[in-house]
Amino acid sequence: MATAITNFQCPACTGPLHFSPETGKLKCEYCESSFTPEEIQALYEEKETAAEVQFENPPQWTDENLRQMTCPSCGAELIIDQHTAATGCPYCGNPSVVPGQFSGMRKPDLIIPFAQTKEQAIEALKKHYKGRFLLPRAFKQQHHIEEIQGVYVPFWFFDGEADAKVHFKCTRSRSYLSGDYRVTVTDHYDVFRAGSMTFHQVPVDASTKMPDRHMDAIEPFCFEDMKPFSTAYLPGFMASKYDVELEECMPRAEKRCCESVVDALRGTVSGYESCVTTNTSGKMTCTHTQYGLLPVWMLYTKYKNKDFLFAMNGQTGKIVGDLPVSWLKLSGVFVGLSAVLTGIISLFM
Repeated sequence: MATAITNFQCPACTGPLHFSPETGKLKCEYCESSFTPEEIQALYEEKETAAEVQFENPPQWTDENLRQMTCPSCGAELIIDQHTAATGCPYCGNPSVVPGQFSGMRKPDLIIPFAQTKEQAIEALKKHYKGRFLLPRAFKQQHHIEEIQGVYVPFWFFDGEADAKVHFKCTRSRSYLSGDYRVTVTDHYDVFRAGSMTFHQVPVDASTKMPDRHMDAIEPFCFEDMKPFSTAYLPGFMASKYDVELEECMPRAEKRCCESVVDALRGTVSGYESCVTTNTSGKMTCTHTQYGLLPVWMLYTKYKNKDFLFAMNGQTGKIVGDLPVSWLKLSGVFVGLSAVLTGIISLFM
């Protein structure tokens, strides 16, 4: 019986396959055989086509945008939402892919495979803690890590050219002696700059589930490692299709590009003692767009009933996130500073 879910099974022993960031291949948990994504994709192409057809047929989505599907490995009933494209069966643990979520217009053009492992993500978080004096000691304990999940996050990529015009108010001072007085003269200048820059593959995350601040902060990604999209890279990770349309992401791409042009133009203004931006205008002309998936490790921690979210670039290992502050340590710093200031003041009294 056809199913809308696909499990990638080992051709040698039928065990579940997981994509390995270390080798860039799919590895069997049982016999340890390895296969390239191209080999597995070719082997399961017909099965994926059947899954896509089944996905488009009833049952339809419920009012809660949920759908019941069957795990091909153990027959358990799985519930997914309308954006889930790769998940794992909570009963047998086998990774499952929903090819229908990536069919037709929903199919990504590109993907950057995971290069960082789960273990590397944990070590990166520990290093992120080091040297942070105000971090509570208890927070550093590993048992506070609630969940670590590798996620392929949907992104839109924009090519185009951005133009900007910027006005600056600048000053330059000079001084000279006039009798018994030193005279300082400050000259004011209205400086204008205009220019354009070409941009290629500017990424904007297309998932409402992912915090934009975290997704922007873990950049850059190395786009030289991009591959043509294949579902064979997904087993072992979560993935979802976009839920933010291209048109909605365009303003963010335009803002980022125009700000980059303004920064570049600001760098050409030199020889002044002060320089203040007074007016800017910019516009981006988009020439090409693509849709792809980028690898992100999401790490969830809990401390004193508060949740803290960290994101790590699954390709480069760059990690960002908010950290709690030990108020006891912070108060100690203030007490110490107060004592030092009091001692300095007393020297001048």
